[in-house]
Amino acid sequence: MNAPSRLRTIADFARPYTLIAPSLGFASAAATAIGAYPREPWSWGLLAAPAVGTIMAAVLNVASNGLNQIFDLDIDRINKPRRPLPSGRLSLGAAWAVTLAGFAAALGLAWFVAPGGRHECFWMVLAAALMTVAYSAPPLRTKRLGVWANVTICIPRGLLLKVAGWSSVKTALGLEPWYLGSIFALFLLGATTTKDFADMDGDRRGGCRTLPLQYGVAKAAWLIAPSFVIPFALIPAGAWAGLLTGSFWLLQLLGLVMIAYGAYVCFLMLRRPDSLAVEENHVSWAHMYRMMFVAQIGFALAYLL
Repeated sequence: MNAPSRLRTIADFARPYTLIAPSLGFASAAATAIGAYPREPWSWGLLAAPAVGTIMAAVLNVASNGLNQIFDLDIDRINKPRRPLPSGRLSLGAAWAVTLAGFAAALGLAWFVAPGGRHECFWMVLAAALMTVAYSAPPLRTKRLGVWANVTICIPRGLLLKVAGWSSVKTALGLEPWYLGSIFALFLLGATTTKDFADMDGDRRGGCRTLPLQYGVAKAAWLIAPSFVIPFALIPAGAWAGLLTGSFWLLQLLGLVMIAYGAYVCFLMLRRPDSLAVEENHVSWAHMYRMMFVAQIGFALAYLL
């Protein structure tokens, strides 16, 4: 394999589309911290730590994606045979090299996200990395344990990501960043299941008892539906209570937009739940990512404007 082809294969292994959400999530959290009370005085130096952290978030996700594909090789031979590992385009040794390099680089970058000498970001990234290992790798491999799979996704990718981004500007020792992160964690607690519906055959053979396999497609859809709506009601509630210190009216608007968007996605899922297991990537899976993007950008605007 020539060098350009090898690079394309490694890029495919990294799954670049999935890197946007964590990078945007980190950058958005940093923006909210800049605009949160007390507002940070502007300087170009203020952007240095968030810029490093934004790159770090993408690199950590490369490592997470790699680890998941390594331990899901048998499952991916059924569900996603065109991926680099099951198709034979990438060797297992090369996959491990990319994955371990990703973890090392992410932790190294996180150490330098230390405004005021605080290494809060590093410790949260370390915790997120360990939860990623727990999700994919034995002996825990929580991916096979139903709702515990969702928990070990939503904490690092929802809660810890947002608090880590906040810590690139302000200290995380306060309620606001954790309240903010909890909104995204509760959303992902249910929304991450949207990727499981089309993977039921491989997951069943691989011993992963995802929610659709435990409860059936229709019931699982109803179980995760609240996560598309209820977490976003915490946005206007948090603004009313003074827990979120961005623009009050923009936060009210963001909450209404996200609740309406979530209700629409619920309608798409629940009107024909059986289609969730038929379509390779049901539209709700794409909307899950789009909802993340809208919420991330919305929070940044609500705090900076």
